[in-house]
Amino acid sequence: MPTIDCDPAVARERLAGEDVRIDEGNTPHERWRAERDGAVAVAYDDKVVVQGSDPTRLTALLRDGGGRAHVYFDGASRGNPGPAAVGWCLVTSDGVVAEGGERIGRATNNQAEYAALIRALEGADEYGFDAVDVRGDSQLIVKQVRGEWNANDPELRERRVRVRELLERFDRWSIAHVPREINERADDLANEALDDAN
Repeated sequence: MPTIDCDPAVARERLAGEDVRIDEGNTPHERWRAERDGAVAVAYDDKVVVQGSDPTRLTALLRDGGGRAHVYFDGASRGNPGPAAVGWCLVTSDGVVAEGGERIGRATNNQAEYAALIRALEGADEYGFDAVDVRGDSQLIVKQVRGEWNANDPELRERRVRVRELLERFDRWSIAHVPREINERADDLANEALDDAN
């Protein structure tokens, strides 16, 4: 249950600016209550307490600076090219913030990997994080994004440009290659998306 030391009036303005509905408190000690995405924020005199099944999104909106997330991504293609899907996962010290898997049509494995990275970074940006540590099991994508390897394929070059544009939205970022077992959740989400379509 995250507790944010802050001025409740400033926090209320921040939530209102994000179109979060704010109601009066339920007790004389509560200044206001706000609810979004399975979480409730309760304001007291000098703090806001966030509770519920998924407090991370609401917490990110309330915190100044947005915090840091670990971003995992993976793409899958059956046929290379063939039916393809992406999987991604955002993790903070509070646990999994968001995750997703979806089909993206026909693509090569490398195109799917880039699509997964783009979707993951868009998600991290939507959640308001200001720092991301990106992890994936595609050495090609990681080395191309870092500028260590060239992207000769025009479509991959275009996707790399999009990734770099998204990374520039964060105050700090890193990207590293990890073994598949470290990236297992993103891999599972991509493969589940492909399996569900059959």
